[in-house]
Amino acid sequence: MVFSLAKSDFCLYSLLVSAFISEVIVNRIVQKKRLSEEVFRMSFLASHIASERKAGQFIIIQLNSKFGERVPLTIADADSSSGLVTIVFQTVGETTHRLAAMGEGDSIANVLGPLGRPTHIEKFGKVCCVGGGIGVAPLHPIAKAMKDAGNEVSVIIGARSKELIIMEEEMRRITADVSVVTDDGSYGRKALVTQPLKEACESPIPPDLVVVIGPPIMMKFCAETTRPFKVPTVVSLNTIMIDGTGMCGGCRVSVGGKTKFVCVDGPEFDGHLVDFDNMMLRLGSYKTQEKEAHHQCHIQLGIPGEAK
Repeated sequence: MVFSLAKSDFCLYSLLVSAFISEVIVNRIVQKKRLSEEVFRMSFLASHIASERKAGQFIIIQLNSKFGERVPLTIADADSSSGLVTIVFQTVGETTHRLAAMGEGDSIANVLGPLGRPTHIEKFGKVCCVGGGIGVAPLHPIAKAMKDAGNEVSVIIGARSKELIIMEEEMRRITADVSVVTDDGSYGRKALVTQPLKEACESPIPPDLVVVIGPPIMMKFCAETTRPFKVPTVVSLNTIMIDGTGMCGGCRVSVGGKTKFVCVDGPEFDGHLVDFDNMMLRLGSYKTQEKEAHHQCHIQLGIPGEAK
């Protein structure tokens, strides 16, 4: 019997199948490491995702299978032979705090993925990869894939301070051309990532492509930095997301004046066409609820200090 499915029906079918798979396969945490006060690296068993994932794709996790928040996280690494998927996340809200409280041997209730369009990888020539804060983690597989494709890869890593710099060693294993900057000058060069990026664009041989992942405001200004030089710039967006299949519309963004859905049309877009101001406005839609949930989480888990 042959079925003909409309796009929306196919998305629903994929969601149901993936949810079923997630229930059958226990997403057991195998490794967990604290990279800084707020940043964690975690590897869990999800062989179906590990075997299919490509650079640039992401997953959606749900800690409570019934009413838990669904959180999109980019895949930092995956190993098809061991079936391990690695994520790097920062404790910025209730769900990420509860995820950080889990340990090796525990299982994540639901994991949906791989989602999104993979990064377009080819031999461009010179590729500059710019990562801000936690954005360095999803940038890592992209930098590696670009290097494997024969590109001359340079990396710029930025963070507020030294303790928030992550995966520098992993990046240096990909390329010797790694620049590190911090806002306060506690490590590397005291500068924003836009400064070495501008210098790269002003060099006699500028990048043929720039890939940027980090906070929205950082990606916005990186795109504005490369715009005068007409250097193609790709950004990876992390918006409010629910189903991950394009049906809810929660992740919509304006790109070149057209509505796009980050989960199925992205997460990567032309940085010169993204309406970052509108995206950042939408990201603040549930700030009040998020702050209250974060506060209650601190109380329930006994986390010292006031939730930010």
